[in-house]
Amino acid sequence: MKVFSDHSRPLSDRPAARALVAGSVGNFIEWYEFGVYGYFATVIAARFFTPEGAGAAEGLVRTYASFALAFFFRPVGAALFGRLGDRVGRRPVLVLVIALMTGATTLIGVLPTYATVGALAPWLLTFLRVLQGLSAGGEFGGAVSLLTEFAPPGRRGLYGAWQSFTVALGLLGGAGVAALLATVLDAGQLADWGWRLAFLLTLPMGLGALWLRLRLDETPAFRREAVREAPPAREVRRAIALGAGRVMGWAAAGYTFLVVLPSYLQSTLDASFQQALLATVLANVGFAVTILPAGLLSDRVGRRPVMLTGAALVVILSVPMLNLLQDDGTSNTVKGAWVFGAGAVVGLMAGPGPAMLSEMFPTSVRYTGLGLAYALSNAVFSGCAGLIITESVRRTGNVDIPAYYAAAACAVSVLALAVSKSPAGTASWEEADAGDRADVRDVVRRDRRGGGRPGPRR
Repeated sequence: MKVFSDHSRPLSDRPAARALVAGSVGNFIEWYEFGVYGYFATVIAARFFTPEGAGAAEGLVRTYASFALAFFFRPVGAALFGRLGDRVGRRPVLVLVIALMTGATTLIGVLPTYATVGALAPWLLTFLRVLQGLSAGGEFGGAVSLLTEFAPPGRRGLYGAWQSFTVALGLLGGAGVAALLATVLDAGQLADWGWRLAFLLTLPMGLGALWLRLRLDETPAFRREAVREAPPAREVRRAIALGAGRVMGWAAAGYTFLVVLPSYLQSTLDASFQQALLATVLANVGFAVTILPAGLLSDRVGRRPVMLTGAALVVILSVPMLNLLQDDGTSNTVKGAWVFGAGAVVGLMAGPGPAMLSEMFPTSVRYTGLGLAYALSNAVFSGCAGLIITESVRRTGNVDIPAYYAAAACAVSVLALAVSKSPAGTASWEEADAGDRADVRDVVRRDRRGGGRPGPRR
């Protein structure tokens, strides 16, 4: 079977460093906003989705339904912007998606509430969430393509991990802003107008990201491929399905522990807003601490061993961790350590994940392929996490639902990661991952000597 290894050698360190910053800053803004929406879910539910006389739980479910809808538009954005990015280049499409994301998020900060415009309010919010979903779908594939195609030989895991690292920074930034607002404002001010400030902060950040991306060069791999032959569509679809399975656990566990946790602790375990935010900050710090080391480690030992370790640990430890959080007799210090550890385990999957997906597709379909694999997995297992968990707990009364959800998704990822070969016609796992095959190390050494890209081999 034909396989490809078409990540080219970077033009110089300076364009690679510029690409690292410009590719990462968009992810920061995207996940800052998604984090803010999750952290203020109970406030947004009251302002937009809870008419007079309706229950708070019902409003929270509707809020997460809007949250999920944005995720279901991510695959549409991944397909639309991915196709453009594979045809006209990574740079112009990444400029377009950051402008769309910035505009939609800023507008949320000035939306009228249900008390002002009635039933129109949730529809306006949902429309802006759809625009965010489209732009987020186009962001991931382009940013990861940019980072990994500019990466030096043998460093794709580390460079790709910066995408996940800025996700953690974005979530932490959102948590920090939410915590600051909750500290300096009283509950009435926060619910009335304070929450809007978190969304309006996106405007200056987005303008800065737009300026950085306008100064970008196109990636070396895209520029070298004057004629971009796509592999058979059937094989690309199989690779997308396999990639989605491999990151399913990362998607489900990440959103369960890093985003949904605050509202779960408040609505189910009666924690205060500040306590819930502190737990989320600890989980996100644990997540951030392990991402870059996990990406670097995957450059040495392979993507699969690192990701398998993370997925297996979630399967084993999810239920014990949640039971510990529910135990009033356990000290807050011990609970904090476990929450930190939960985030760290997710980081083991998130670090190597972007490079792993990138290496499954050749340049001609990389933006589309890896973007769709990630978006499809996130649409179901991230976007629906809050909705499924909140509604399931409400209907069954079982407070262990979040643990079962994360563990089940990671069990599927363990199986998908055990599949060692990518479909024929796409970049194979064995050739792309220098940690798994010795002959790839020879390819890397040839690249470092300036030998160029090897042709297809049988």
